[in-house]
Amino acid sequence: MSKTYKIYKPYGYLSQFTKEHDSHKVLGDLFDFPSDAYPIGRLDKDSEGLLLLSNDKSLTDKILNPTRKLDKTYYVQVEGLLKSHFLEKLRNGVKIKIKTGQYHQTLPCKVEIIPEPELPPRTPPIRERKSIPTSWAKIILREGKNRQVRKMFAIVGFPVLRLVRYSIGDKTIEGMDVGDVIQIEI
Repeated sequence: MSKTYKIYKPYGYLSQFTKEHDSHKVLGDLFDFPSDAYPIGRLDKDSEGLLLLSNDKSLTDKILNPTRKLDKTYYVQVEGLLKSHFLEKLRNGVKIKIKTGQYHQTLPCKVEIIPEPELPPRTPPIRERKSIPTSWAKIILREGKNRQVRKMFAIVGFPVLRLVRYSIGDKTIEGMDVGDVIQIEI
């Protein structure tokens, strides 16, 4: 029987079940998932938010393949004051270096400056500097290269302080708290 879960992945957790070091926190620390469940996509250790897990292998292509045009929405807190002209570069796509050492031209995306979203506090909190302001943006992608959002904002000069995936298609973290696991239908 197919089982699919949505998780509000906490900051500091790896998107996997195997601990590479005793100090690592992994998905199995949150919930007793079926042994055949696996993450559909990933969030790096420093990112939080929506992660889907399933034992239905057909969901991977349905959710991750950019040709299916499934939006993935992220809230991004950056160091510094964002201006619209910086975002225009991101909207058109930028070249980022990927794991292979090659460069990848990101697909066009939607991105806008937003007020600080209502999110559960991060543990530990982000570092704050009184002399350097921060800004929030919402970015909507249809692809997901390793650390893509962080690399995209770095290219336009804004280091990412906090990154939260809010949604994948119509599945969101709305009403969830950090660490929540909910079984869903897809």
